[in-house]
Amino acid sequence: MNDTLTNTVSTDLFKQHQERIHKNNLVSEKENQALKDSIKELLKKNNATLIAHYYVDHQIQALAEEVNGCVSDSLEMAKFGKLSKSNLLVVAGVKFMGETAKILSPEKKVIMPTLEATCSLDIGCPAEDFKNFCSQYPDREIVVYANTSAKVKALADWVVTSSIAVEVIEYLDSLDKKIIWGPDKHLGSYLQTQTDADMILWDGSCIVHDEFKFDGLQKMKKLHPDAEVLVHPESPKEVVGLADMVGSTSQILNSAKNSKSKKFIVATDKGIFYQLLKNNPNKEFYEAPTAGNGATCKSCSQCPWMGLNSLKNLEEVLKNLDNEIYVDPQVSLQANKSLSRMINFKS
Repeated sequence: MNDTLTNTVSTDLFKQHQERIHKNNLVSEKENQALKDSIKELLKKNNATLIAHYYVDHQIQALAEEVNGCVSDSLEMAKFGKLSKSNLLVVAGVKFMGETAKILSPEKKVIMPTLEATCSLDIGCPAEDFKNFCSQYPDREIVVYANTSAKVKALADWVVTSSIAVEVIEYLDSLDKKIIWGPDKHLGSYLQTQTDADMILWDGSCIVHDEFKFDGLQKMKKLHPDAEVLVHPESPKEVVGLADMVGSTSQILNSAKNSKSKKFIVATDKGIFYQLLKNNPNKEFYEAPTAGNGATCKSCSQCPWMGLNSLKNLEEVLKNLDNEIYVDPQVSLQANKSLSRMINFKS
């Protein structure tokens, strides 16, 4: 990640992130249960559907499962929201996920527990800057990661998630398309390695995955030589090079479930551990090392923006029905084209 972005988000945000983790640990189970019961009633009252990402608090994930909502990666979240019969979608994740739900279902009301939950990849790829970048290469197909704003998606020919990125790039390469990729440079580098496609990369990265370290992971592999290493492709290439399997959140979950191995080292946001442990009670999972603990790491393998979602603000948004996602109609129309290509690619 560039230094400007690091400085922009690292001071108050990460301090608040650590304080919030500590505060959440002090909430009693009785208080949490009261919040869950209230949320269930409000979801039913408002005929609302809860859609949550694998990286949000495990209690929100569990609640979404209990109420027949959705807990998934960003691709499946988008599909679920589009197919939902509910006219009110509650998206627990980060803002681009809410925008995606609104673009694909403009007739539905989309609300979020907080509108402050964004993404370092989104922040690091302003639409006007990206437009100027793309204008230098007018002969190239523009492919952007789902972790971008609606305005950036509106500039793109394709939107992809990490679960289908390799296949889409392979498809475009087979058509002799040259590609502009944004914003994650690590995922872009991985795609180049996997496909040999002609790609020009935007310089962006995820604050969580960018912190996984080669040296630390190598040492952990020596401590657990029988463990499989599962790595998200937003991680640096040196870390990816140590992986037994590289994939999206859903692919990591599937790999752990289907593998005969009993031990795993996992390099992605620690929010995924709820699903990993629930689905594999007889297997062991270890967090891949980041830059350290406490003051020596920034995210400590947990997205501070995902952490802004809580049972408390989920209850509040269902009471007030505010925090609504709005997308400019013209932007939505353009972004829908690239998003629909993603949705329909494997349908």
